Amino acid sequence: MVKPADVSTKRLISLAPDNWVRWVTAIPNINVREILSSEFQWISRESDVLIRVHSPEDGEFLVLNELQLRYNSKLPRRMRAYAALASEKYNLPTYPVLINILQTSQVEIPTSYVSNIGGLQVRQDYRVINLWEVDVNVAFEQPLPSLLPFVPILKGGKDESIIREALQILRGNEQLNQLETVLAFFATFVLESALIQEIMRWDMAVLHESPWYQEILREGKAQGEVEGIVLSIRTSLEAKFGGEGLELMPQIAQISDLERLQGILRTVVLANTVEEILQIL
Repeated sequence: MVKPADVSTKRLISLAPDNWVRWVTAIPNINVREILSSEFQWISRESDVLIRVHSPEDGEFLVLNELQLRYNSKLPRRMRAYAALASEKYNLPTYPVLINILQTSQVEIPTSYVSNIGGLQVRQDYRVINLWEVDVNVAFEQPLPSLLPFVPILKGGKDESIIREALQILRGNEQLNQLETVLAFFATFVLESALIQEIMRWDMAVLHESPWYQEILREGKAQGEVEGIVLSIRTSLEAKFGGEGLELMPQIAQISDLERLQGILRTVVLANTVEEILQIL
């Protein structure tokens, strides 16, 4: 059985903070001075990491990391708010980065927030990194241990041998070996459950303790119990099975029992085929 672990975003980034900030900003000569608190008066999120850095050209500034399981249309406004709050709290300029984990649609993701009221314009640019567009070799070559748990969803990371290589690195390092639950969770999107069990050598039920599985459930609760869980099922079906999975939504949308919907979500996460989900509907 895998031990419980601190797999928060702050924990992941702290594994190699200098390499992380150089990667997310594409600025090669910056160095981390301190990982700061990103808690603001009325905003506190586990997926935010605020880092004070220094470069010879720009001096001290902040790198704001916002890691999202899935992109949504509220994020541009949120990026503007977080960047402003960070700059105000620490009296430093802010470099905001939005990192999206799972691809859920083909819509273009904006790289700025723009508002124009009565001729007064507000604009906040931020960098967007979509993990499904990141070459899997980046995780191994830079190195970026923070990306190793996400290997299955990186570009070119669906291969069983690559996932086994990432697992071997995680298990061979005392600082990393508790991150395999995250790797296993994202592997469910690209490999069959039986194969994941063989690779990981533990009960797949442990995935229910994965922070990203719990994030899916939290998203559901935040958006309204039944409606939110249905949305989580839809996005998980789309990420795993594409259009074939979405064909189940008319039937699922008719279900109002929260406990049953949570069971369907668990099945979607662990299912190898659409037929397995049909069996419980």
